[in-house]
Amino acid sequence: MGTTKSELFSTKHNALAVAAKVLAHPARVAILEYISQQEACICNDLVDVIGLSQPTISQHLNEIKKIGLLHGNFEGKNLCYCINRERWEELKNSFQKFFDQIAQNCC
Repeated sequence: MGTTKSELFSTKHNALAVAAKVLAHPARVAILEYISQQEACICNDLVDVIGLSQPTISQHLNEIKKIGLLHGNFEGKNLCYCINRERWEELKNSFQKFFDQIAQNCC
């Protein structure tokens, strides 16, 4: 497989591509959807709801955290997650601008 040559593209393009890649996995979409419907979420809840193993859920959570979409804090021994609403709005606006720009330029 070839290299992506990401250095050829703007910071904006690379950031949008990284976020899109994280959101491109159905398990991550399901995780975000579930967490968005909760006040907070314990990882073990996700195992029961999503149906994947705890290590797999943790890997997906780490990928989502890398783009800043999750806040996590410890409650006892459990790590609880919630959506980072500020970051969510930033990404939503970035994707919306991108889609609007493409739509304006389509023939």
